[in-house]
Amino acid sequence: MAHTVAEQIVEQLIDAGVHRIYGIVGDSLNPIVDAVRRSGGSAKGGIDWIHVRNEEAAAWAAGAESQLTGKLAVCAGSCGPGNLHLINGLYDAHRSRARVLAIASHIPTVQIGAHYFQETHPDRLFVECSSYRELVSSPAQAPRVFAEAIRQASSAPGVAVVTLPGDLAGEESVGTPVPFRPAATSVLHPSPQDVRALADAINAADTVAIFAGAGVEGAHDEVVALAEAVNAPIGHSLRGKDFIQHDNPYDVGMTGLLGYGAAHAGIHDAELLILLGTDFPYQQFLPSDGKTRIAQVDVDAAAISRRAAVDVPVHGDVAETLRQLAPLVSRKSDRRFLDRTLKKHEKIMTGTVGAYASNVASLVPIHPEYVASVLDRVAPEDTVFTTDTGMTNVWAARYLHTSPRRRALGSYLHGSMANALPQAIGAQLADPERPVVSMSGDGGLGMLLGELLTVKALELPLTVLVFNNSTLGMVKAEMLVDGLPDFGVDVPEVDYAALAASLGFQARRVTAAGDVEAALSEAIAHRGPSLVDVVTDPRALSLPPEITGAQIGGFALAMSKVVLNGGVGEAVAMARSNLRNIPRP
Repeated sequence: MAHTVAEQIVEQLIDAGVHRIYGIVGDSLNPIVDAVRRSGGSAKGGIDWIHVRNEEAAAWAAGAESQLTGKLAVCAGSCGPGNLHLINGLYDAHRSRARVLAIASHIPTVQIGAHYFQETHPDRLFVECSSYRELVSSPAQAPRVFAEAIRQASSAPGVAVVTLPGDLAGEESVGTPVPFRPAATSVLHPSPQDVRALADAINAADTVAIFAGAGVEGAHDEVVALAEAVNAPIGHSLRGKDFIQHDNPYDVGMTGLLGYGAAHAGIHDAELLILLGTDFPYQQFLPSDGKTRIAQVDVDAAAISRRAAVDVPVHGDVAETLRQLAPLVSRKSDRRFLDRTLKKHEKIMTGTVGAYASNVASLVPIHPEYVASVLDRVAPEDTVFTTDTGMTNVWAARYLHTSPRRRALGSYLHGSMANALPQAIGAQLADPERPVVSMSGDGGLGMLLGELLTVKALELPLTVLVFNNSTLGMVKAEMLVDGLPDFGVDVPEVDYAALAASLGFQARRVTAAGDVEAALSEAIAHRGPSLVDVVTDPRALSLPPEITGAQIGGFALAMSKVVLNGGVGEAVAMARSNLRNIPRP
């Protein structure tokens, strides 16, 4: 029987299957933290307190844990500045539909509304990054509010935020909470008329292409079977990569800013494009000339037609829709479009994309693409990769092979820096025996560098791989494409291996490509914190799958400005870095 509101809350979380709370202790949060202490920890059926160094990391870690487990995860922040730090990670969690409950402790009840020290209003501040927000104003209200927050976060899914005054958390509890018992997940069946309309559109089209997003999770075989029946190439988003790329002979890669392969050509050259479980945000990479008809299948009706004009909308679960569709589709015998797209994809992957990852063991500086390709080769098949936003994301998208067992997490919908390391913490705590690799850019790692202390304090056996190019590479590319000389993106060289070694990590700095494989293999095998600091080429740029005249003009303009400002050596070096391995016709 709980004695205080804080103890009652902890019991509710335990009942909901929560094993840990990520956060930083603080005066208004102390009653909750003490209730966690008295719960005895997860080993005794209670809850663990995971002490991070920044509340932002707490939200990132909780979001990653939930995305991998599908279960409720919890983070907490003390009043004012403490819980404000949660917001960036909560934005990402909410956009990723992670099941996260955030406890935002508050100033003393009597002081609310009087411009008190550290006063903020979390129930207002977190409106855009949560589906439920409420302020607890009495002990009797607390169990109902937390029960509702647990239901909302677990079922929506998304983020729920509860604002809890510190003084109220220490008061005697009132009432008995209603236990949370989630219902089994149901399948959304599409309208038979919509399925028939989709079949008619497919049967009428000479060429069909598929673009798959994260909504194809659990529908891999049905999507591949449809592609086989109608000779359709399958492109995918970055979030969909884990669920459709593996064991897929029709895969033609990604489109978009991080794209690679022949996906862009495939989805633009087909008579009919079928969007499956994707809310792909970059509409400039989708057909818009009216020549390609578009069908879209999604469980979220609001997502249909959001990015492109859809001719055939289908509201339903992807796997169930395709199962109902299969007997209505006439098989196509003409493979010319599919074979042409697959051939183009193979040429790009073995040529332009593959060139940077082969025959480069003697090159200095190290190609970041080569590092990613080696990591893909040496990492176990159940590895979780977390990737920082920016160029690191590009290398992961192009060179990592993933599957439902070999996952990649990133800030794919929020696009924040510094996500990889705290996400790796949540991933590792969710499954301590699973290999976890944080693919960190030096910019992202520097932003939340203190979380290396968290990794060491918890003795987590994760590996931090630092792509250390002493620059913000993606921003550099953006500036050049916009016709601007790169400025403000470079930083002094930092030896992250030395920093990590001083904290007790197994750490190694790599400056020669020939040493990359041994360093990564050793780090992943180490049963403790490890870091590999690879010094990579700062001039390596990512190019999207389709280059426009405006982009070429912007790049040329920027290079001319660099040259005119005395940077001819830099311009030549950049050209050499990005062209030296491209096969010549």
